[in-house]
Amino acid sequence: MYANKFGRLMFGLYSRNTAAVCGVVQAQRAGGRSGFSWTAVSRQWTLWLRRSTSLESQHHTVPCHMSARSASHSTVDPDEVRRFQLLASKWWDERGEFAALHAMNDLRVPFIRDNLLNEHRLGHPGKPLAGLRILDVGCGGGLLTEPLGRLGADVLGIDPVGDSIGTAQVHTAFDPDLRQRVSYRACTLEDLSEDEEHGGGRYDAVVASEVVEHLADLETFASCCGHVLKPGGSLFITTLNKTNLSYALAIVAAEQLLRIVPSGTHDWEKFISPVDLERLLESNGFSVQSVQGMLYNPVSGAWSWTNSTAINYALHAVKAREDPHTEQAQESTADTHS
Repeated sequence: MYANKFGRLMFGLYSRNTAAVCGVVQAQRAGGRSGFSWTAVSRQWTLWLRRSTSLESQHHTVPCHMSARSASHSTVDPDEVRRFQLLASKWWDERGEFAALHAMNDLRVPFIRDNLLNEHRLGHPGKPLAGLRILDVGCGGGLLTEPLGRLGADVLGIDPVGDSIGTAQVHTAFDPDLRQRVSYRACTLEDLSEDEEHGGGRYDAVVASEVVEHLADLETFASCCGHVLKPGGSLFITTLNKTNLSYALAIVAAEQLLRIVPSGTHDWEKFISPVDLERLLESNGFSVQSVQGMLYNPVSGAWSWTNSTAINYALHAVKAREDPHTEQAQESTADTHS
């Protein structure tokens, strides 16, 4: 009932403001910013990477260890990679296709920070996450990676789109405060999880913000998250619920009517409900601590928390301190000897 009322309210809002919002968006895109352009810089950086790299593939600036498992069970959807390849130079245009993701930092950064502080009880004034290692999966151009680094964490951002990694690298290079704490690799999560140097219980937290709705294999994703996290480590996810309302607003309104995000960005069949996501995570040794609804206002361009998870939601889960498979093996051994 709440979803129906909420849907009528939002559609009313969209109907009254569609013309105004589209006018604002078009004006912003046409006007742009005077002076320095991150889009132009990113394009030049990408061209430089392609000319200077000695690697075989132009889409992988820093390769990860490849494995038979990652080849057969991949989280990566090739169509998604091609789609984001075309947008790789636009990550830091705050008025462009990723404007909503820039604005989302107002919610997701405090959500990650506060939950980590509750878990770890850290005490570093000015750098509250100092001493923690965070993996940002599907980092794109580093929109969330950088703020987490500024909070003091050592952050590795990974993404299968090499040109997005190039954009992230050049943007971070302009901030000396981040150079020692933020790094990037062009690879998949499953490759990293089997990398001897960077995988295997090394991270205090994994962040996958607006990522799971683009993946090809969620089971592999959950398994790999569990592998790279330390026991007791945190997993943070923001994504879209699979409801009629999310289809109407995230695809019909946001993509087709308001053009807030490029058309074709989302596939409703890949959306997942909080219940199904929690079930998946629990089967892979996680305990879900909290789920919170999120709401985007296309007029103000701001996000806010809401009690409804009908559209967007944020989830925090914690990896069990004991491997459930190890516990099952121990129980089986005990039963055998009893």
